[in-house]
Amino acid sequence: MFVLNLINGFYKSLWFFALPILLVSCTNDFVSEQNPFPKDDEIPFSRLITNQKFYSNALGEDFQYAVLLPDGYDKSKDDYPVVYLLHGYGNDEKAWYYDGMIQYYSDRFKDEITSMIFVIPRAYNTYYVNRYDGRYPFMNMLTTEMVPEIDKIYRTKRDSKSRAVMGYSMGGYGALILPALNPRVFSIGVPLSMSFRTDGQYIEEPQGVYDYQWSPIFGGIGANGQNRITDHFKQYSPFHFFKDQATSNFSNLKLLIDCGDDEVSLSVTNDKLHTLLKDLNISHEYRVRNGGHSFDYWKESYPEALKFISNAFQEIEYNDEPEPVVIGKTIKKTDYEIQTVSGVTLKVLKNKEYDVSNTSQFPVLYLIHDIDDQSSEDQLSTLSILNNAMNDKIIPSSIIVDILLTKDLNPNKIDEIISYMDTNYRTLPNKENRVIIGNSKGGLMAAQFVNVEPSFFNSCFLFGAKLTGKNVVPTVNVFYYLDIVDKSDQYKGYHNIYLSIREQNIEYEYRVRQGIDGYQSFLNGLSNSLSVINKKL
Repeated sequence: MFVLNLINGFYKSLWFFALPILLVSCTNDFVSEQNPFPKDDEIPFSRLITNQKFYSNALGEDFQYAVLLPDGYDKSKDDYPVVYLLHGYGNDEKAWYYDGMIQYYSDRFKDEITSMIFVIPRAYNTYYVNRYDGRYPFMNMLTTEMVPEIDKIYRTKRDSKSRAVMGYSMGGYGALILPALNPRVFSIGVPLSMSFRTDGQYIEEPQGVYDYQWSPIFGGIGANGQNRITDHFKQYSPFHFFKDQATSNFSNLKLLIDCGDDEVSLSVTNDKLHTLLKDLNISHEYRVRNGGHSFDYWKESYPEALKFISNAFQEIEYNDEPEPVVIGKTIKKTDYEIQTVSGVTLKVLKNKEYDVSNTSQFPVLYLIHDIDDQSSEDQLSTLSILNNAMNDKIIPSSIIVDILLTKDLNPNKIDEIISYMDTNYRTLPNKENRVIIGNSKGGLMAAQFVNVEPSFFNSCFLFGAKLTGKNVVPTVNVFYYLDIVDKSDQYKGYHNIYLSIREQNIEYEYRVRQGIDGYQSFLNGLSNSLSVINKKL
């Protein structure tokens, strides 16, 4: 037994000394094959850098932010322009790279825009201004501490022409006021669904909302009525500082304002701002599309917003006109019939199914053309768009009645034209299957007729209508489609009818598009409206 124990002890001692050698051997094999400890220069480069901090003397605390670097930043020595992305009330910087998916979309459009750095500060519910009591000077912090901090850490272009601000909701307000009030730091702003209030809206805010959301920032806690309009509020209100300062102070400001027409109140606020800037002749771009207060809408803004910023960084003038719509196959003069009713000339375009069946009845689209704006060739293009839409089943098979606007055209004659069409053509003779469309002065006539005879049409589509200076009252139980380009001089008329429509809870769609008044803008607008026309015929 003694000998056996001695032998066992000998082998155990051999194993004890051999084990480190085996472990070293195995570990060396693992390292050489799997390389779990790569060298520093082999660590993958991360473009999205989160949870960054620096100490702010202005705020007296650490300040947090995120950065998204452009593709290729790690391999280049270039300096880049910077876009500061501002989040909304109740959110933080994560919203831009999670919900907003800014990395995905900026990469998606990278071939169309210049490379840029995105910086996303955490702003809490500050509205990006200096608080009235001096306790939290957020705007000062951002312009005097954060911008220099970013310029120190990253390869940035360090001038105002190379810095932009884009934000949504509360951040949209920040994207307006930061470049407007700090032109030496920023020159470009893209406010998306800007959240702010006109004086009237501010006064009418419920007391609880006012005391919780606004007065801690702008002062006047517990106030009501005109007492809410404090000096601090006016200092940061675009409805005051744009009027109170010389317009030359904003000559280098580049703005693209974008807001959905389904916003509860913000679309009115943004539209009012557009009218103010137009009155003051302060250059800007303005867009209104279908949509509400969500990233679904704001993501659709990205392509133009990023292109606008990119052009500004490169000092490329932004085009006033979009690409013209593709008309498709052009109809011939033999494709429509010419009729005369009470001295008014009509072009009647029947759909291709009209003569196939002798019993079918069809909805009718009445189109009032402005003779000053459109030639006979222009009218063929308009009819061609509608005819192609019918053939492609984009709108229902209908009868198109083209009415040439003359000085003696009036509501009584339009009434006679409708009666003539219902008598001599196989129409669906009821309001539910009639739509009226008008452009320019024809749009004014269409709006006036619907006001006088609301029982004839279910919908009124107005394109660049001459509404400014006219008393045009919208009619309940009629749907309105308001379409205008942002360079139009009819902005006041559209703003007024839009306010009236909203006040009366009338069904509507509102569009403000890129462009200049004219035939081409009408064609673009008509093409954009086809899906809505489809619903109304």
